[in-house]
Amino acid sequence: MPLAAIAQFTSTNILAQNLKICQNFIRTAASKGAVVLFLPEASDYISSSAEESLSLCQPVDTSPFVLGLREEAKKYALAVGVGIHEPTADGLKERVRNTSIWINGQGEITQRYQKVHVFDVDIEGGPRILESRSTEPGASLTPPFDTPIGKLGLLICFDLRFPEVSLTLRRQGASILTYPSAFTVPTGQAHWETLLRARAIETQSWVIAAAQVGEHNEKRRSYGHAMAVDPWGTVVAECVEEKEDICFAEIDSQIIERVRREVPLKRRFDVYPEV
Repeated sequence: MPLAAIAQFTSTNILAQNLKICQNFIRTAASKGAVVLFLPEASDYISSSAEESLSLCQPVDTSPFVLGLREEAKKYALAVGVGIHEPTADGLKERVRNTSIWINGQGEITQRYQKVHVFDVDIEGGPRILESRSTEPGASLTPPFDTPIGKLGLLICFDLRFPEVSLTLRRQGASILTYPSAFTVPTGQAHWETLLRARAIETQSWVIAAAQVGEHNEKRRSYGHAMAVDPWGTVVAECVEEKEDICFAEIDSQIIERVRREVPLKRRFDVYPEV
C-alpha cells in the first residue's frame, strides 16, 4: 500500500527557515518510503499583518520557497502537496491568493486550487481574524486528479466547514480529500477532529490534513494535530504534540471500495437538488 506523510510545523515570516523545515520533511518522508508528502496551509509564511503578507508574497516562478521545494521534490522523486500564497492576477497588490499547489515527483507544478472559503472569525475572548480583507477568494474547484495514492481533491482549511464542496469532489471521482490548514486553537479544540471525521464519513473517502502548529507571532497560534482519517471515520495517523512533527498513513484503496459497497449512499436528487 502506498505511504503518505503528513506534516505539521510552525511557519513564521522567515521564508528561508520555513523552506529548510519543509525540505527536511521531504527527506524524512522519502527515507521512510512515502510516495507523497502533505504540508500545511501557508507553509511559505505566516505574517503578522496584511501589509507584511503582501510584501512577502511572490509568484511561484520566482519564489525561492516554491523553487526550493520543487528542486527537493525532484531530487527525491516525491510528490508534494503544499499551501502557499500567490499574487492576485490583477497585480494591484491589495490582496493575495491562498492556494494549494501539487508538485509531482518530477518537481513540476501540475495542479493548483485557490481557497474558496476565506476565514472570517471573531470569537469572544478568542482570535479575531478577517482573512477576506487580505485574501482574494477563489471562484472554482479543481477537479480531482490522479496521484500515487489515488484520485485526490484539493481543499483548504476553512473549506472544512462546508460539506458541499467535499461532496462535489466526491461526485467528481475523488477518493482522497486534503485540508492543509492553520486552525486556531479554540476552533481546533472544539471542531478540528470532529469535522475531519465527518467529511471522511459522509464522502466515504480518505481525509488528509497537514496542519500549522504553535505560536507564529504575537497575534497567531495554531492548533496542530495533523492527521489522516480513513473512509470509515477512523483516525489512523496523528501528530499529537504541539511541535514540529510528521506522521504516516498507508492509504488502502480497498477500504474505500469496501465502505462504499457495504454502506451505499444513494442520494435522492429527485427529492432535493444537487448542490
